[in-house]
Amino acid sequence: MTFEEYEKAALTTVISTNDKFKDMLHWVLGLNGEAGEVAEKMKKIIRDKNSVISEADKQEMAKEIGDVLWYLAVFANDLGVPLDEIAKTNLSKLKSRKDRGVLGGDGDNR
Repeated sequence: MTFEEYEKAALTTVISTNDKFKDMLHWVLGLNGEAGEVAEKMKKIIRDKNSVISEADKQEMAKEIGDVLWYLAVFANDLGVPLDEIAKTNLSKLKSRKDRGVLGGDGDNR
């Protein structure tokens, strides 16, 4: 499945309001919440399972990552920027940083 195919399919599951800003805020807060769930699962694996990730843990994390992807897709759509374009731009940025030796460090525009 391509990003474009995923994005189109994800949009068929959206329940939105008549207020685009509220919808976008909902997507951003949902994205943050789901990313937090991924982090929380990792924290508990470190704390409770001696940092050993089981197959069941992987499956549960994959579900949460799927929720992150859904929120990314619908938010990107509301911004009018396709996910595949975001992915390409991001990889280009990271390649440039690696080539210039500035992957580490601070600042969005390094």
